[in-house]
Amino acid sequence: MPQPRHHHPHHPHAGGPELRNLVIAIVAATAILFGWEYFYQRPRTLAYEAAQQKAEEAAQAEKAKEATAPSAPKADAGETAAPRIPIDSARLQGSLPSVGNRIDDLTLRNYHETLDANSPAVKLLSPLPGADAYFAELGVLAAGNTAVPGATTRWQASGKSLGTDAPLSLSWTSPQGVTFSKSFTLDDNYMFTVTYKVANHGAAPVSVYPYGLISRNYQDVKKHYVFMHEGPLGVFDRILDDATYKELREKGDQKFSGAHGWIGMADKYWLTAIIPDAAQSFDSSFKYFKRQDSDAYQADYRGGEMTVAPGAEQGFTVHLFAGAKEVKLIDAYRTRLDIPLFDRAIDFGTLWFLTKPLFYILSYFHSLVGNFGIAIFLLTLCIKLVMFPLANKSFTSMAQMRLLTPKMNELKERHREDKLKMNQAVMELYKREKVNPMSGCLPMLVQIPVFIALYRVLFVTIEMRHAPFYGWIRDLSAPDPTTIFNLFGLIPWDPPSALHVGVLPLFMCGTMIVQQKLNPKPADEVQAMMISYMPYVFLAFFAGFPAGLVLYWICNNTLSILQQLLIGHRLKKKGLKVK
Repeated sequence: MPQPRHHHPHHPHAGGPELRNLVIAIVAATAILFGWEYFYQRPRTLAYEAAQQKAEEAAQAEKAKEATAPSAPKADAGETAAPRIPIDSARLQGSLPSVGNRIDDLTLRNYHETLDANSPAVKLLSPLPGADAYFAELGVLAAGNTAVPGATTRWQASGKSLGTDAPLSLSWTSPQGVTFSKSFTLDDNYMFTVTYKVANHGAAPVSVYPYGLISRNYQDVKKHYVFMHEGPLGVFDRILDDATYKELREKGDQKFSGAHGWIGMADKYWLTAIIPDAAQSFDSSFKYFKRQDSDAYQADYRGGEMTVAPGAEQGFTVHLFAGAKEVKLIDAYRTRLDIPLFDRAIDFGTLWFLTKPLFYILSYFHSLVGNFGIAIFLLTLCIKLVMFPLANKSFTSMAQMRLLTPKMNELKERHREDKLKMNQAVMELYKREKVNPMSGCLPMLVQIPVFIALYRVLFVTIEMRHAPFYGWIRDLSAPDPTTIFNLFGLIPWDPPSALHVGVLPLFMCGTMIVQQKLNPKPADEVQAMMISYMPYVFLAFFAGFPAGLVLYWICNNTLSILQQLLIGHRLKKKGLKVK
């Protein structure tokens, strides 16, 4: 055991430095880890939700107005007026325009905007000229004077719809006798495969550049999450690059080049991504610009030049993902289609090596019990079992310290006029009895990376979105909806967000208080006071945290209490002393 450090003479009024510094470190780590969420992220998230609701109400009012007002010419009238081809599968619903190169109308059947099953399904892609326009575009650019399909090109369709069992082909022949065709297939989930062919029936060679883009109008109300990426991203030569909306607005466009990669636009739970032909090298860029008085952002790429000789045909294949960032599905696409770093579209952060396994363990337990809340309890139990040797040693040492309380009080009384001598005597007592005063804090320190990783699982994985527990907890990824300030709903009053202190955070605070009662009181009164405030500090922070995270902390504290009681019982059976 390392030798205890003694006070320097010029600090005669200081308490035990090891425990004091450790308490300060824990408080600082807690403030850094949780403080941004309560004082920074939470107000912005609430502002974003309010702005979203306001925008939805404005859109509904505009639709009602359009239903009664005379029709007026709109931007892109030729494209929006053209017949559209339905997209219909078990997970996607939408349509393709028969004019132009866009994919601009997709709704996710299996996901709703709110917990209400009757709320609208999530709209992912929307056409221009809407204020929320969001679309992908796939095609070829001309090299020289070659005529290529453009925004006003009317395609000839081979079928009436596109679905999982209904592929679709579109074709167009230029005045020079060059036939451009693109064939769409859609799998059971969210992946489109687009095979583009150029058949040269003319007399001269034809050169084109494959291209693709993802463009959206986006009002960045909530700015950006501190530790989770939203905005353009891509992989170039197996290296991930990304840019936030704020970075593009303030620093301008970004350019990249590479091969065997992809480009995309990521939201917290949703992703639109274009995966070019793996054999092609390409140049890419992330852009910001103004479109119809709206902020617009774009991720695009252009492939290498492709020359088709007279009488020949060449082509390339592009994949388009447009859907939910389901972890297992994204991983499956990465493996099956050899899409490099595709799983990084889900931002598991720098602790991904811990976060991702935690998700898969939770997912496995969920498959067994059918409830993510119970799965969190089982995960906590597994973590406690893995850390049992460390926790057992720590709690045993803490129990020994509690047994030393009478001797410590005697030393405090004997040296009450000289705190330096008192602390030296206490340290000698710890050394003589082979007790480590810092060991009690080790389990909490070890829990911090696990806590961060679980927080990220709850925050970024769509599997946790709207995942219910029991009773009033209908969404483990959201804070406890109850609050003590309206007697948990008995008083018809909705307090401000700062006063939302629910049942789970209060119960968590109670478990921390019980734990403190089982631990020895620090010899220094200032330290003891600081530690006694910790449950209430945690209560203030945890009130706005996801209910699943609070549930994990409750389970962890409860198991720790049971372990401490068991160790205390064992000590009594051994004559109140550990050999």
